[in-house]
Amino acid sequence: MPAAPVSTTYWLSQAWLGGHVEPGVVLDVAGGRITGVRTGVGTPPPGAAVLRGLTLPGLANTHSHAFHRALRGSVQVGSGTFWTWRELMYGTASRLTPDTYYDLARATYAEMALAGITSVGEFHYLHHAPGGTPYENPNAMGEALIAAAAEAGIRITLLDTAYLAAGFGEKPGRQQLRFSDTTADAWAERASLLKGDDHALIGAAIHSVRAVPAGQLATVAEWAEEREAPLHVHLSEQTAENEACLAAHGRTPTRLLADHGVLGRRTTGIHNTHLTPEDIGLLGSSVTGTCMCPTTERDLADGIGPAVALQRAGSPLSLGSDSHAVIDLFEEARAMELNERLRTHVRGHWTASALLRAASATGHAALGRPEAGIIEPGAPADLTTVALDSVRTAGPPPRLAAEAVVFAASAADVRHTVVAGRHIVRDGHHTRVQDVPAALASAIAALHG
Repeated sequence: MPAAPVSTTYWLSQAWLGGHVEPGVVLDVAGGRITGVRTGVGTPPPGAAVLRGLTLPGLANTHSHAFHRALRGSVQVGSGTFWTWRELMYGTASRLTPDTYYDLARATYAEMALAGITSVGEFHYLHHAPGGTPYENPNAMGEALIAAAAEAGIRITLLDTAYLAAGFGEKPGRQQLRFSDTTADAWAERASLLKGDDHALIGAAIHSVRAVPAGQLATVAEWAEEREAPLHVHLSEQTAENEACLAAHGRTPTRLLADHGVLGRRTTGIHNTHLTPEDIGLLGSSVTGTCMCPTTERDLADGIGPAVALQRAGSPLSLGSDSHAVIDLFEEARAMELNERLRTHVRGHWTASALLRAASATGHAALGRPEAGIIEPGAPADLTTVALDSVRTAGPPPRLAAEAVVFAASAADVRHTVVAGRHIVRDGHHTRVQDVPAALASAIAALHG
């Protein structure tokens, strides 16, 4: 990612400052960070870049599988379950190369920028060539993702994923061989070769308790702990996983992770859908995060997770677009609230501000950037501006701008996305990938050609 301008001044017609909407805010930016915040400035200062609408801290997409973007539409045909969807996913994974993955990820991350996302957590397990043979550069696929995010202009936390088994006591199947390093030690050796910087952080992931043998969970957790890196894990997304774990180990997946030192403040469980009260207590007491992915969870018929109970127990909530059935964090945020309303028949579990924090500050923290997701001096100058004059957002008074955005806006209402003080999306157009729909269509067609 190119160096940020020496200095920039932005005037925000309205800004969400963590708990309230403030009109007329000036931000001074230098070296890619906010150096000053001034409120009550009614007109733009001379030379300031103007952001009209509601400006938020840049959004964080905590959980992504970039190659799943190629599945949109094709997996919505007919009926089935998560497990039948997975077979279609394997087919797409089998056709990717470092070059085609770069093209697809670049276009997908550009779509995220258009949706106001400034940082993505890429849960990356597509490591090797088909059949499991390592590339000459063993991290060719991961480095393609890092390069793609840089070209699309967003930050990335590459969550290099240990995926070693097909299930409890099962060797990887033919379709999973390219995911597997065979052992956690071999995974750690390869992952250690990845290099991060301000644009790309390197974290770790355990695909799931069924994909990493219990005796090797601690190896992954210790690798992340030594580096003070984020550690993510798919957790209890399916009841079948819970049942298999109970049969193999006599305990739930959450308890198994706790017993092997996986839970903790830098750990985030993805989905956390089918949990026992004890599981919720373990996650909350260890301050293990929860990333909810409502659009994927409903697309795959996974179920509605206990987000309210998890947050009350102490588990911070973040949001992800996961399989990219849609890429729209406003939809993810309101879906978490609306799903809970359907489940409980009660409205108002989270305020608009609480949902925005899940889509920004808590997500950035889960990705290893605890200083991000706020509009304050010292924070990264990563911003998202949402139009307040579209057919979806027009009408509400200024004091309710956050509610209008959370409960009515879509990704199409994002007008500006700024990363490290630089415009990546200006007036709804990506400044670096000139035709994002064409880039997506070309990259996906190449996989099915």
